Amino acid sequence: MPDSREAKDALPPNGNGDGFLAAGQGRLAHAPADHPPVRRPRIGVLLANLGTPDGYDYWSMRRYLNEFLSDKRVIDYPSWKWQPLLQLVILSKRPFSSGHNYQEIWNHELNESPLMTITKAQTARIAEAMSARHGADVMVDFCMRYGNPSTESKVRAMVDAGCEKIVFFPLYPHYAGATSATANDQFFRALMQEKRQPAVRTVPEYFDHPLYIDALAQSVERAWNSLERKPDVLVASYHGMPKRYLMEGDPYHCQCAKTTRLLRERLGWAPEMINTTFQSVFGPEEWLKPYTVDHVAELARQGKQHIAVIAPAFSADCIETLEEINGEIRESFEHAGGKEFTYIPCLNDDAAHISALVAVIEDNLSGWLRR
Repeated sequence: MPDSREAKDALPPNGNGDGFLAAGQGRLAHAPADHPPVRRPRIGVLLANLGTPDGYDYWSMRRYLNEFLSDKRVIDYPSWKWQPLLQLVILSKRPFSSGHNYQEIWNHELNESPLMTITKAQTARIAEAMSARHGADVMVDFCMRYGNPSTESKVRAMVDAGCEKIVFFPLYPHYAGATSATANDQFFRALMQEKRQPAVRTVPEYFDHPLYIDALAQSVERAWNSLERKPDVLVASYHGMPKRYLMEGDPYHCQCAKTTRLLRERLGWAPEMINTTFQSVFGPEEWLKPYTVDHVAELARQGKQHIAVIAPAFSADCIETLEEINGEIRESFEHAGGKEFTYIPCLNDDAAHISALVAVIEDNLSGWLRR
């Protein structure tokens, strides 16, 4: 048998340059006729986001919520205590209310959630940028931690396409056990199923990357410039977590606070112009405070008649931003006497955001790319 590196180098390159398609395969010149095909080696970049139900009907919502709320990284109560409550009470009622909320924001034209639509667009733009730099040597795709496309299916597709190295990129600017860590957990579980495991790297949090901060600042500046009357304050609303997680060592809270500070410094604003708050409280225990829904009402009572809200912890608009911020949180502000509420969309597939994500990917590909 020839040396494996020599054999692979002898394979013809795939000239299609498409980051989504598998590279060509060939047969080794001196291999027996029954030798399996050998693919040209590639590097995979696998983006990962939280996930989305396949539809907003009861059973689609129940499957999705069951997977999500059964994750020990998300709800760490003992199974004997949590699962009866989840299966018999929560999953009997919550799929109806959550399904209604998803229906309100659903992309009916494509029959998918906004998170799916945006993640596809992000992936396409990143793939285009990586193809321009590295041709067919780098394959870009995405998966979801919960729902479809599954992490396991996308890892298998990359291995089948010849990816001998994979950079796994959870699309969360900040680290949290319930986001980045559980995405990594699922990635490692998928690797356990592979006969030939690729070499892997996981991308760490990027909350303080200069290009990410600059992309956030540009989105705020665009919003401010488009408004005839400038908001009295900007509320940076981050997804919440139980305060207990902070006490147990999760760095998420500190990273969120630093993001707000870096954004304020980049904008050149006074400290009182930006507030840090937390949303999406769930369950009976205390979560990180202040709660966004309460804080915006208090701002209105203080006479802040016009506020803007941004969600720096989300790389793409989703149910928590399009429905919760633009629904429940907006209503809380208006019911307390607030007059003007401006939601600044997530960075989504904005050019500055894509540039930041590509820069993070390139950093994590260091030493893996051919010179």
